[in-house]
Amino acid sequence: MPFNLDDLQKARQALAQFRANAKSPHHERYSFPFFRGTYFAYRKVDVLRVAAIAKSIAPSPSYLDVGCGYGDFLKRIREFLPDAQGIEKDAGIFYGLGTEKPDYITVSDAHWIDRKYDLIFVGWMEPGQDFRDAVAKSTDVIVTTLDQGISLAAEFDGHGFEKVAWWRTPSWEDVNTEVMNRHYTKMPEDKRGRLAKLRGAHNLWYVYCRPHKSNAIREAIKKQVEKEPAGRYDFEYVLDECGYQYLQKLENPAAPEPLWQVQWN
Repeated sequence: MPFNLDDLQKARQALAQFRANAKSPHHERYSFPFFRGTYFAYRKVDVLRVAAIAKSIAPSPSYLDVGCGYGDFLKRIREFLPDAQGIEKDAGIFYGLGTEKPDYITVSDAHWIDRKYDLIFVGWMEPGQDFRDAVAKSTDVIVTTLDQGISLAAEFDGHGFEKVAWWRTPSWEDVNTEVMNRHYTKMPEDKRGRLAKLRGAHNLWYVYCRPHKSNAIREAIKKQVEKEPAGRYDFEYVLDECGYQYLQKLENPAAPEPLWQVQWN
């Protein structure tokens, strides 16, 4: 569903107000993910894993980010896959707010993908949308993020794909809750500590492929993981201080496996 221009303008005004009193310039990417980040929290290891998967398919792989928004994650991918492209359905997020659209992002509907790509990344699927058929016809390899309880239509098991691997990271909401509790609300430290023990991590990264691609992709992921951690982005310290460290195991039994640890199917 296209965004209402009035709502977009109000949201951007709220971002400006938040920025004026922010305790860190990196908090806004979690409090205003639509404008300044992504709906899933990521580290450089995520970018490197996705790039490694793509490069295991072809020396110069074609890559499409479906529903890329302003392209925050896509920009990071392009550091390693310079020809990576994105599509975004809602033209209003650019033209309605006078925001320059990069030439590597096309305004288009995911149902109209008209060519094959080596890898398609689906970072966010709005509730009620389902373009899995169009994506499945256009690639043999899919990496998707799944916000548990919200974007359930991001699973491709029933479309001729097998799930090779997956890992867990926090969603923007998980991180934003911790940021707000730590820096923007007044509460006793002991209460904040008790709430922190309940923190969840609701975003799952799934790697899908046609069966004939699975061995190459498994090996690519394993080799990449052996190199980790391999560099980091400046905003990753926010994840660390909020209790979402690389390979951190949460106390919440709903997230039993360590964050960012690859699980194999």
